[in-house]
Formats: sequence, C-alpha cells, structure tokens
Amino acid sequence: MAEMTSLSLQSDDASGPARGSRRPLVVLVTLLILSVAGMGLLSYQILQRTRALERQLATLSGKADASTSFARQAMERAVAAEAATRVAAEGRHVAETQAADARQQADAARQEATTAAEAAARAQAEAERIRKKAEAEVSRLETALGQIAETRRTALGLVMNLGSDYLKFEFDKAELRPEDRELLSRVAGILMTSHDYMISVNGHTDDIGSDAYNQTLSERRAEAVRDYLVKSGLPAEILSVEGHGKALPLVRGSSEAARARNRRVELGIVNIQIRYGR
Repeated sequence: MAEMTSLSLQSDDASGPARGSRRPLVVLVTLLILSVAGMGLLSYQILQRTRALERQLATLSGKADASTSFARQAMERAVAAEAATRVAAEGRHVAETQAADARQQADAARQEATTAAEAAARAQAEAERIRKKAEAEVSRLETALGQIAETRRTALGLVMNLGSDYLKFEFDKAELRPEDRELLSRVAGILMTSHDYMISVNGHTDDIGSDAYNQTLSERRAEAVRDYLVKSGLPAEILSVEGHGKALPLVRGSSEAARARNRRVELGIVNIQIRYGR
C-alpha cells in the first residue's frame, strides 16, 4: 500500500514537468483557435455587413438612377412647359395684335359707313332740292308755253301740240309759213331760258295716202321745225326728230277738220333732271 502510494507519487512527480511544458502550448493553441474563430466570426460579420452595404448601395444606386430619370423627365417637362408658355405668349401677342387690327378696321368701317350715310343724306337732300327746282321749272314752262299753243303735262314731261290752230301745214306740204316761224321763235325764246332739257320733234300726217309716203312726209315736217328751232338759237344736240306718219292721229275721222288737226308737229319736252335723276 505504501509502495503503491509511493509509485503514484512518483508517477505524478515524473509527469509534472511534461505537463507544465505542454500547458503554454495548449493555451496558445486555444488562443489561436479562439483567434481564428473570432477572425472567422469577424470575417462573417464583415461579409454580412459588406453584403448589406452592397444591397444598400444597389438600392441607393437604383434610387439615384430613378432620381436621375425623374429629374431628366422633370427637366424635359420644364423645357416643354417653357416652350408651350413661349408659344402661348406669342399666340396671345398675335391674337392681341389681330384683335387690335380688327378693332381698327371695325372703327374705320363704322366711320366710312357714317361718312357714306351722311354723304347719302346730303345727296338725297340735294336731289330733292334739284327735283323741286326742276318741277317748278316744268310748271313755269307749262304756263309760258301754254300761252302760245296747246300744252299738256304727261308722265314723260310736257307735250306741245302745234296743230292746225297754231302751226298750219298745207295738205302734202312740209314748208313753214312766216306766221309759223314767228310762233316757233317765241317757243325757242321760252325754251332758251331753261336748262337740262331734251326736246323731241314728232311729225304727224292725216290719213290720206300710203303709210310709206306719210312716214316720209311726217319726218320732213319734223325736220323743218327742228331746223328752225336750231336757227332760232336752241342747241342742235338737245333736239331729236321722229316721224309717225298717220299712225297716231290726234282725232279720229275723215273730215277736213279732223285731217287738218292731224297734220301737226308735237314737241316733247323732257327735263332730264327729273326723267333720269341727274
């Protein structure tokens, strides 16, 4: 028993130095293992953090790209809005200019219309004044000529009948007698005091003879009166001649008295200011 104890003690004493020499190594290995484990854990954490940072960077990069795209779109919209604003401003300026021009044209048109209306009113008043003056002159002529020969008023003007009671044409004759010339001189004297007249000289015959012969005879009688009126001072351009032959008898019948009245010349006196509105 004592021996076993002694051996045990010896055995312990014999392993003591070896165990003492292995302990630092174990500690070192342990520390190394802990260091490796710590470094692995640290590396894992660093890797995880790196991956998290990469994900964040990717997210931020996507957001940055989206922000860049949004900013670009916003810039494009801003440019488009600015262009639209500029176009709208130009259009507004054009519209305002056109509206101003239209107002000016409308004002000018109204002024022209007013001026035209005033001119028309003046012209109408002047025409009415001239018409009244011409009507008064026609009345004066009717009265004056009526003292010389039969004179009547028609829608076309005055008609002066120089028939058998005033201007006597012999049967189948177109010559003027001295007393006829005196009558026509008085007629010319009255007409020369007036203006703006046209005078038609119309010759007529009785019913004896052919139509062709009486047509020529009526023209000769009208020309004889026209020529003497011109010789008496009336302008030739206001006188016209027309023959009617036996187509327009003044009175019906074949008696000598009726035929004498139908051998006549009539003067148609037209005031052109009334007739044509001059």
